[in-house]
Amino acid sequence: MSAQPRIPSLATRIGTASALTATVLAGSSFVPALTTDAQAATASGKALKIAAGKKGAPYKYGAVGPNRFDCSGLTLYSFKKAGKKLPRTAAAQYNKTRHLSKSSRKAGDLVFFHSGRNVYHVGIYAGKNKIWHAPKPGKSVRLEKIWTNKVWYGRVR
Repeated sequence: MSAQPRIPSLATRIGTASALTATVLAGSSFVPALTTDAQAATASGKALKIAAGKKGAPYKYGAVGPNRFDCSGLTLYSFKKAGKKLPRTAAAQYNKTRHLSKSSRKAGDLVFFHSGRNVYHVGIYAGKNKIWHAPKPGKSVRLEKIWTNKVWYGRVR
């Protein structure tokens, strides 16, 4: 009988903690516009994934889901499902977030459209200068390029 070399198990070679991490990461799903699996574990990453999952849901003024949304209703719903509480309107949501510069924005942050000092629209930043949002009557939840420079960014705490 020949002796075969003993090959250590994966857990022994890379350590139990690393094996657990590898298992968790391997089980995570990929959503376009998310930058990393680690980010998906954050509330903002989860909210982004939830909003993306509502693609095609029709716009309805004042609606907060689960099947119809207005802009702030989509952000409210997405963050609520991710375990964070937001106020109802886009302007109130802006006042509740930590304000960011464009260079500091990350996928999952909120993008607020404004005219002067008045916030009139909100979406969830998806990366690559795009947002998930509920645009207007007759349209549905979609991924769209940010179309103006008149935006502010906020991070949900």
